[in-house]
Amino acid sequence: MGVDIDELAKRLETQVLEDAKEVFSETVIEYAYNPRNMGAIGDADGVGRVTGTCGDTVRIQIRVENGRISESRFMTDGCGTSIACGSMLTEMITDKTIEEALAITSDDLLRNLGGLPEENVHCSVLAVDTLRAAIDDYGSCVK
Repeated sequence: MGVDIDELAKRLETQVLEDAKEVFSETVIEYAYNPRNMGAIGDADGVGRVTGTCGDTVRIQIRVENGRISESRFMTDGCGTSIACGSMLTEMITDKTIEEALAITSDDLLRNLGGLPEENVHCSVLAVDTLRAAIDDYGSCVK
């Protein structure tokens, strides 16, 4: 009477996903499980790294060409919500001018994600703060 470990793992994964769907939007789940733009940019034009009050650290790197953010990547040691926020934000800023990217707020990010539970809203603030740090770093290099 053996337990099939693969079957047990699949059932647990399914249950975790079902539980997450009760709390998070489909978009948050999609971006947490299938992040976009995760990784690093060699020789980035701007790099921001911020650790939030929760202990999660997010790093965002940007490449700027012709006055627009042509590429961005993020990394985090945080939870799925931090992953979803970094992932969505890097998509939102692609092909934006620096001014347009600076105008993005955590509320804009939350809207694009379909909202977050109150206890996870700080992840959107952390992502936007990190973007601003990357833009500040870029600005200090161009002056």
